[in-house]
Formats: sequence, structure tokens, C-alpha cells
Amino acid sequence: MSSSEKSCSMYAGEPAKALWISTTAFTICFAVWTIFAIIGVRIKQDLGLSEAQFGLLVGTPILTGSVVRLVLGIWTGRYGGRLVYTLTMLASALATFLLSYATTYTEMLIAGLGVGLAGGSFAVGVAYVSPFFPPERQGTALGIFGAGNVGAAVTKFAAPFVLIAWGWQTVAEIWALVLAATAIIFWFSTTDDPAFRERRNRGVASKSLLQEFAPLKNVQVWRFSLYYFFAFGGFVALSLWLPRYLVGVYGFDIAVAGMVAAAYSIPGSIFRAFGGMLSDRKGARTVMYCMLGVSAVATLILSLPAASEGHSFGITPAAFIVTVFVLGFVMSLGKAAVYKHIPAYYPENVGAVGGIVGMMGGLGGFLLPIAFGLLKDLTGLWSSCFLLLFAIVAISLIWMHVSVKRMQRRAHSATATATA
Repeated sequence: MSSSEKSCSMYAGEPAKALWISTTAFTICFAVWTIFAIIGVRIKQDLGLSEAQFGLLVGTPILTGSVVRLVLGIWTGRYGGRLVYTLTMLASALATFLLSYATTYTEMLIAGLGVGLAGGSFAVGVAYVSPFFPPERQGTALGIFGAGNVGAAVTKFAAPFVLIAWGWQTVAEIWALVLAATAIIFWFSTTDDPAFRERRNRGVASKSLLQEFAPLKNVQVWRFSLYYFFAFGGFVALSLWLPRYLVGVYGFDIAVAGMVAAAYSIPGSIFRAFGGMLSDRKGARTVMYCMLGVSAVATLILSLPAASEGHSFGITPAAFIVTVFVLGFVMSLGKAAVYKHIPAYYPENVGAVGGIVGMMGGLGGFLLPIAFGLLKDLTGLWSSCFLLLFAIVAISLIWMHVSVKRMQRRAHSATATATA
């Protein structure tokens, strides 16, 4: 559907309303999705978990939120984002409330799978929000929506105080009730997106699964997925891992560690909107080059041993915090740049392509904390997690540069042939 058709089917202010309500809902969803970053530290102490077990615990919701994104993205195209978004939030709220009654590690892992549904809301939101805006504004709109990542900071700011005062179970119950209330507000304050309304009014049949998944055979989609595996997956992993890292390496109190991790999450979330605007104005490719280049330097610096670990050289707490903040900032730009590409290259398959890219990014958020814990257990070196991130960045940067050069050569050959 053209932008003119969209505008005819919308009332004034509807796009802005849909964007801001969706962003608020995603913020609450993200706060729930990362709840184990704080309560997991107390659960680890209560159950005597190893680092690898802790990594699995905080990563379990990320697994669900990752895998389900592909399905939710397709369902959004078929049944509308308003319905799918609301049901996703209600289901996650129920699982989060039941988490407060879990007493064993196995029960917490099972509950964590349900909590993770909140993370799947990202794929729903992308497919729901993008039809409200023309292509030249979608980067900014999706960047603003993605800034809901700041929900991780909400959890890190508020959860430690609730946990200390009333226990981790109360954190789960309050977060669940807020998410359920958000779902109800979202349902009664939004409308179906214009693309879905148009399909419904015209009686257009839904695409077959083969048609939905057709773009996934393009290598380009998987290249975008690797970028997002680092930019988003790395962001989520560090959001979950930083409190434990700061407690284990620098001896921070859990409340202080939560505050620092929250401060990391804020620029890594809010500036995603800025990344969307930059992608609209300067080009997503330029933003990606800057993100990967700066990230390579930052992760290499963070790979140095901590000064408190008894080494003759190392990175001090202040230097660590500054560097990781820079990393979070450029990650936020990269997250927006990746999703600027999707409606531009695959306008008819935003749900499926956005779902698979989001799924791979979410899998990064699941796999990386586990890998961080395993590396720590195997090597005894806390900074090994940043060595892993550096390797991912280096591969991404090389692959991107080779692909860009190949495309430029093809474009040059096509131009030369046309003018011959």
C-alpha cells in the first residue's frame, strides 16, 4: 500500500499515538524481559548456582523472546499487531506472576521461558508501527520504538530497592501486574495498523508460509542478523551480565552495580532513536561502519584484565565504566541502522525478515551470557567476555566491508555496461 493510501486511512495524530503507546508498552515489556538481571543475583545466592547456571538462568527468558519473534512477526501480519501485542503481554504477565511461586532451579527455568514472551513483543511492534510511517521516516520511527530497550534500565534502577525491601518474589509480582495493566491500556487506546486494516477491508488472503519465508534464502538477511546478534544481543547480554561482573570484579554492592548497569542501559536504549534519525539522514551503511569500528576498539580495551585482579596493568573501574558506556552508545546506533534496512529492502516481508533478524539478535542475548559464564569458569578471566565480543565485531566488520565492496564493483560494472 502506498503512503497516500495509508494517509487516507488514518486520522490526524494516529501515527504518533500508535508510536508512543507502542514504545511505552515495549519499555514495560523490556523491563520484564530483563528481570533476572537483578533478581537472578539473589536467586544465585539462595540456590548456590555456578556462573554457568546463573548465565542459563538470566538467558532463558532471552531464548523464548528470541525464538518466538519469528512466529509473532508472522502472526502480526496475519492477525494484526494490536491483538498479538496485547495477548503477548498478558501471557508474559501471567508467567512472571507465577515465577514468584517458584522454589527450585528447574521451576525458575520453566517460568523464565514464559517471562521471555515479553521480549517477543519487539517483532510485533516493528511490524505494527512501520506501516504508520512513510519509508523516509521509518528509520526514525523504529529508532524511537526501539528506545523501549530503556526498560532494562527501569528494572536495574527500581528492582534492587524492591528486592532489598520485600524480596525478589515481590519484584516479580509487581512487574507482572504493571505489564498486565499495560496490556489492557494498549488494547483500549490503539487501533489496528493501516496495512492490516487495508488487507482486512479488501479481503486479501494471508501469504503462505513459503511466501513469508522466501526472503530468508538471501545471504543479506543473515548478514543483517549477524550485525543484530552483536548490536542487540551484545547489548542485552551486557545488560544482564554487568551487575554480576561489577560485583565479581570490582566488589560493588548489588544496588550500586544495578545503578551502574542501568546507566549503561540508558544511552544504549534512548540513543537508538538518534541512530534512527542518523540512518535516515546519513545512511544506515555509514552508521554501521562507525558502530562496528568504535565497538572493535572499545571491546579490545575492555578485554584488558581488571586493575583489581592483581595485575601490574589493567582497567580501573572508572575507565571500565566510561568505555562500556561508549560501547552501549554505539550499539544503540547500530541497532537502529540494522532495522532501517528491513522495510527498505523487504517492504512486503517486514514481519518475517524483522522476525528472523530480531530472533538472531535475541539469541545473542541468550547465548552470550551463557558463553560469558562458561568462559569465566574455564579461564578464570572475567574480561574473557569482551574478547568474545571483539571476535564477533571483527567478523561482522570484515564481512560487511567485503560485501559492500562486492556490491560497489557490481554497480560499477553495470554502469559501465549501460554506457558502453
